[in-house]
Amino acid sequence: MTKRSLIIAPQWIGDAVMTEPLLRRLAARGEQLTVGALPWVAPVYRAMPQVAEVIEFPFAHGGLQWRERWRLAQQLKGRFDAAYVCPNSFKSALLPWLAGIPRRVGYQGEARIGLLTQRLGNPPKGQRPPMVAFYSALSGEKDVATDRPQLQLATAEVEAALAALNLTRMGYHVFAPGAEYGEAKRWPAHHFAALAAQLDLPVVLLGSGKEAALCASIADPVNAQRPGHCLNLAGKTTLLQALGVIAACKSMVSNDSGLMHVAAGFGVAQVAIFGSTSPLHTPPLNDLAKVLWLKADTTYQPPLDCAPCFARVCPLGHTRCLNDILPSRVKALL
Repeated sequence: MTKRSLIIAPQWIGDAVMTEPLLRRLAARGEQLTVGALPWVAPVYRAMPQVAEVIEFPFAHGGLQWRERWRLAQQLKGRFDAAYVCPNSFKSALLPWLAGIPRRVGYQGEARIGLLTQRLGNPPKGQRPPMVAFYSALSGEKDVATDRPQLQLATAEVEAALAALNLTRMGYHVFAPGAEYGEAKRWPAHHFAALAAQLDLPVVLLGSGKEAALCASIADPVNAQRPGHCLNLAGKTTLLQALGVIAACKSMVSNDSGLMHVAAGFGVAQVAIFGSTSPLHTPPLNDLAKVLWLKADTTYQPPLDCAPCFARVCPLGHTRCLNDILPSRVKALL
């Protein structure tokens, strides 16, 4: 009999992409997969063919929201044989426990001893393996270090996104200049603008509504010189449309962000710019990805002894790790 499994998804887009190899392993051994995800992450799982069903959780950030979890758990009772809990929080393990799912797998953390039936040792953050391997280990299988995320959209979904936005496959570059974590992960807007002005193909800017002003600060000065060269779509697309736009682009330039991992999952040519964080932990796992990180550049002087600091804002006030990556260097990699 087919084992029915529920995956409790992470709450960030990049982390969701990095769980794909775990799901692929589970599906390969015959498990039928349902993913429970927050609405802003759910579309990522619709780009994973091994997922049979996606349940959008009616939860918000913060608080246990006990009543909502209990109600949903009653609807899920008896449906699943196993649950894999990707986040480390207490509340993420509540739903499988309330639903009475017999086998509940996750990492140790936040007093989850009674909620999980199988707990993996949770190494300190500084000693964790790369996140893809971290999630894939929940399968209980070995040799997870070589796993790479793979995303796939139906051709009709991609074409629908392109038609709605008046774009042509491989006829544009994508810039994703945002990074939810903070400015120490964001390559300067004026560098993005200078790069866009040098490219022959049009540039499409993607991001959330909160990043619309950031994208406008890139698109507006370029369009003043080259009308229509930059299309600012920040906050104007669904996530599913954004996935289609990325899947069909000529190349993508981004910071270390969720959309960086989306591009890697689709295997598009990309340049990923790292500043305060480390590509040793969350690299874009893509043969066509090129990473710029001054910490690893032996020719850069003086060396960046402060990196990676993992800070939201540069503690030293200079953000050399990003400011000193010139647009010409990124262009040379495209």
